[in-house]
Amino acid sequence: MAINVKLRAFLDLIAWSEGTSTHPLTKNNGYDVIVTGEKNAGETGLEVFDIYTDHPFAFGRAAKIVCIKPKLIKSTASGRYQLELKWWEAYKSMLRLSDFSPASQDAVAVRQISEQGAIEKIENKEIAIAIADCANIWASFPGNNYQQNGGKDLDQLIEQYQLALNALTP
Repeated sequence: MAINVKLRAFLDLIAWSEGTSTHPLTKNNGYDVIVTGEKNAGETGLEVFDIYTDHPFAFGRAAKIVCIKPKLIKSTASGRYQLELKWWEAYKSMLRLSDFSPASQDAVAVRQISEQGAIEKIENKEIAIAIADCANIWASFPGNNYQQNGGKDLDQLIEQYQLALNALTP
C-alpha cells in the first residue's frame, strides 16, 4: 500500500506519541529506538540500535524491564512504532519482510492501522476515530488497555497530527 501524506502524517503522529521520533538518542527519526526501561545485567544502557537486519530482540537479547506503576513488565518494543518481537515475527512472515528497516517498520504499522479499519478514517480526516481504533495497538493513544496512564491527551494528538500533515503538505 502506498503511503500518502495523510497516512504519513498519522505514522508521524504515532512516532511522536510513542516518543521515538523525539527520543534524544535517535539518529534515524525513531526507527532505531528501543523501549526505555531498566538496564538488564551486562547492558550499557543503550536505547537505540543501528543494525536493521532483524528486530533488536530477535537474537536473544533479554526483554527490557519497564516500570508501569504499580507493576513492572517485560518489553521488547523497538523501532519507530515500538513493535514487540512477537508481533514482528508474525508480521515479518505475513508480509514477507527481510529486515527491520524503516520501510519494513512502516509496512507493519500500515498493516496494523489497516487491520483496525482506520485507513479510511484517516483519509476522511476522522483522526479522533482513527486514534480510538488504533488504541489497542499503541499504548500512548488514549483508551489503550496497556494500563499506561490512559495515553496522551486526544486534543494534543489531533493537534500534532495537523502539524505533521502541514509539514508534509506543500
